[in-house]
Order: sequence, then structure tokens, then C-alpha cells
Amino acid sequence: MNKRHLIQSALSLALLASLSGSLLAQDKPLKIGVTAGPHAQIFEQVKKIAEKDGLKIQIVEFSDYIQPNAALAAGDLDANSYQHKPYLDQQVKDRSYKIVSVGYTVNFPIGIYSKKVKSLAELKEGARVGIPNDPTNGGRVLLVFQDKGLIKLKPDAGLKATPLDVIDNPKKIKFVEVDAAQLPRTLDDLDASAVNTNYALSAGLNPKDAIAQENAKSPYVNLLAVRDQDKDKPWVAKLVTAYHSDEIRKYIQTEFKGAVLAGF
Repeated sequence: MNKRHLIQSALSLALLASLSGSLLAQDKPLKIGVTAGPHAQIFEQVKKIAEKDGLKIQIVEFSDYIQPNAALAAGDLDANSYQHKPYLDQQVKDRSYKIVSVGYTVNFPIGIYSKKVKSLAELKEGARVGIPNDPTNGGRVLLVFQDKGLIKLKPDAGLKATPLDVIDNPKKIKFVEVDAAQLPRTLDDLDASAVNTNYALSAGLNPKDAIAQENAKSPYVNLLAVRDQDKDKPWVAKLVTAYHSDEIRKYIQTEFKGAVLAGF
């Protein structure tokens, strides 16, 4: 074999290796991070639809709100589905994540639950109320209390209000900040607690039993997020299309009976 043939053979082998590696990369399933409960349930259905379009998906469940973004930013996930835009915006600001939204998913109106009272009006002076300890979800609960007339917030508090922004509190309600996933467990000890719907359903709470709930037309519609560098890749468009299908909309309506709303 002469030198020219050797070079051609080497180039052919290199090309085959490159193509082989490319095919292997495509065969690797997309890792999608979700929180346990409705997000995971819905994505099990999205997975079936996406597979018809050639996407292989591996669902990775998390039990908190911090790790799915950390894992996505680190490259351990390809996308995640569990958060609303105010929360993502705060995470990007605080942690400099290069993560972007590529489509809306569902809305979980946050509810206030209690084993001790049947309405917010029944809360006694000095009542202790559990709220999520992250700024965006904690803020949305305080807005519910303001909307119901129990407290008044600073005019410029906005969506990220904290207990420090409360300027009028006639009943002297004490807001106890707790990790969102742990709030269902506080109902035996506190007078009431605000629980995100996904955690409420996982804990066996019925959103219809909430003593108060935020307006369904809130700015807290959840989203599908990816790294900025991936947002224009073909698989992202396919994933969004699968999620936004009529099959998924019908599944959400049938499975959750209004406790979870399609946001697309």
C-alpha cells in the first residue's frame, strides 16, 4: 500500500469514527430534571409523545427547587421543568446561570392550607403561618395575604416581597420561612401554611381544600428551561412541541381536574 492509500485509509477511518461518535451522541437520551409530583407525571406523558418524534428522554426527579438548576447549569441535565419565570430570573441573577426559558408549561396556583381554621379570617392574633423560604414563592404568598386584606406591603415590594416588606399587620401574623418541600409537614404545628400545588398533591392535600388560593392568572406560569447554548438546537423545538400537544393539554385537564392548569 502506497503513502497515498495510507492517508486515504486514515482519513476514512477518522470520518467513520466521527460519524460513529455523532450517532452515539444522538442515541444518548436527553436528561430532563423535574420535581416529584405533577411535573414528573406530565413529563412521563411528554416522553411518550417525544419518542414518536425520535427523542429519547430520561426523567430525573428532584425533591427540592435548588438542584435542578444547578444540575442543568453544570451540564448534568439537558433541560428542566419545574419552575416559574420569577424564580428562574432570581436564580440567574443570584447564581449567574446561563439558563433560559424556551416555553411555558403549567400553572400551579399556590394554596394556603390549615388543620386549625377554615378561612384566613379565622386566623387569631399572633398566628404562625408557614411560607416558602425562597424569595419568589414567599413573595407570592405575601401577595395573597395582601389581596385578602390581612397585611399591607411596601408599595415597591413587587413580586419578591419578604416578611420585612410588611408595613401593616393588624393580626400580628408571624410568617415562618420553611423550605417549600417541607411545608406540608408543618400543618400540625403551624396555624396555616402555604404549599405549592406540586408539593400539596405529593403530600395528599387536595387543592380544593385550601382555605385561600392565589389568582389563577398570576405571573407564575411554569416553564421549560435549557442552557442558553442549547436553545436553538432541533431537539429543543421537538421537546416544546411534544409538551404543547393537544394530548398533553387533555391529560392535564383530565388528570388534575383544575388543580393544575395548562399554561400554553
